[in-house]
Amino acid sequence: MSLLDDRAVAQRILDHIDHKTTDRGREVWREPVANYRSPERQAREIERVFRTLPSAFCPSAALTEVGSFVAREAAHTAILAVRGADRKVRAFRNACRHRGSQVASGCGRKNAFVCPYHGWAYGLDGSLKNIPHEDGFPGLNKSEHGLVEVPAIEHGGVVFIVQKPTSGSPFAELADVPMLLPEDLSLVSATQQETQANWKIAAEGFLEGYHIYATHRETFFPVQFDNLNVVEQFGRNNRVTFPYRNVQKLRTVAPSDRRIEGTLTYVYHLFPNAIVATFPQRVVMVVLEPLDASRTNFVNYTLAKGETLQVNVGAVERDTDFVNAGAKEDRAVVESIQRGLSSGANDAFTFGHFESAIVHFHRELHALLGAS
Repeated sequence: MSLLDDRAVAQRILDHIDHKTTDRGREVWREPVANYRSPERQAREIERVFRTLPSAFCPSAALTEVGSFVAREAAHTAILAVRGADRKVRAFRNACRHRGSQVASGCGRKNAFVCPYHGWAYGLDGSLKNIPHEDGFPGLNKSEHGLVEVPAIEHGGVVFIVQKPTSGSPFAELADVPMLLPEDLSLVSATQQETQANWKIAAEGFLEGYHIYATHRETFFPVQFDNLNVVEQFGRNNRVTFPYRNVQKLRTVAPSDRRIEGTLTYVYHLFPNAIVATFPQRVVMVVLEPLDASRTNFVNYTLAKGETLQVNVGAVERDTDFVNAGAKEDRAVVESIQRGLSSGANDAFTFGHFESAIVHFHRELHALLGAS
């Protein structure tokens, strides 16, 4: 289950080019269309998967300074993550302990969180610090009315949370996850965009290169290959490698000296609903938050090396335009799939040997839900 190193990936790609092959799975999977349409199925996914497993919340780079915070909904729950004075990242349910109003929104930096309704104030560690006109609440113990904490950890440059841990080691399975977002990456932007599609359809769009020519004929295909990928699993997760045509230049480099920067994109699928994708000038982290069975909120974080931002802003902007153009094409396709669900044409979707990362995704999801 361990991932290949960069040199081994490069050699595997060159071998595929020479033999006109690609990584193939061993299993064909049929996923019932009902599982994309059912509100009851999605409710089970939220409760039994999203809330009980480690879930990627945001990059560590979004919380660089003391008081830096990110507040958003995760699995239909308002969550606030903040870096404390001790440099530790903590996460809380984003609700005042008086009347439940959210104490923060968006992202930014604060020294304390003050409820906008009645002014109850909380420290960066979640403790209740001040109650205006406190004499009106006789006997209230402030130490018992801090923000409700949820387990959080930084791993591989990503902040993970577990809303409802089911074991004493809720983050144990993150041992499979490598370094994804190194410390030299800085946050460039954080945006959100609603897409009219089930979250699983959105996730599937990242997990195969079988569609490159048909969907991205004018964008990705001129610089990438159609249906040529290295596909790996690590734990419940996937990594799909999308090589660029310029990978061929590595043929003239000794294998021990090969560097893959600028010759491929790694797409990491962090089960269940996060994607980390590497590009020549930047890295993108996308969290797919289900809104309902037919709508997904794309929470997008863009990161780049600080030196790149200082020296070559234009390259980052061109990279951004290129990726956004491809993402627009993918969004059109997944929304088209969603609209087609009600046609009755398919009882199930068939995922073949070129879509083994999707097969792994559904197999893991079914296992956790106890579904066949």
